[in-house]
Amino acid sequence: MQEFFNGMADILEIDADKIGPQLNLGDYAWDSLAIISTIALVDDLFDQMLDGQALAQCVTMADVLALITVKA
Repeated sequence: MQEFFNGMADILEIDADKIGPQLNLGDYAWDSLAIISTIALVDDLFDQMLDGQALAQCVTMADVLALITVKA
């Protein structure tokens, strides 16, 4: 999961230590480019395609994490 957090830090252009479930995405660069980049990141790391509209509705990092189902 740390690789995902590092990727999200790059996408949001913030330090990785700020990434956590309570992070408010609206406080950072959570725009259409970030959403597309997040879809690509999740696809690359978890082999899962997220719905862009659902992702756009996310307010916190916890909301994003709830969309990701890690396959066992």
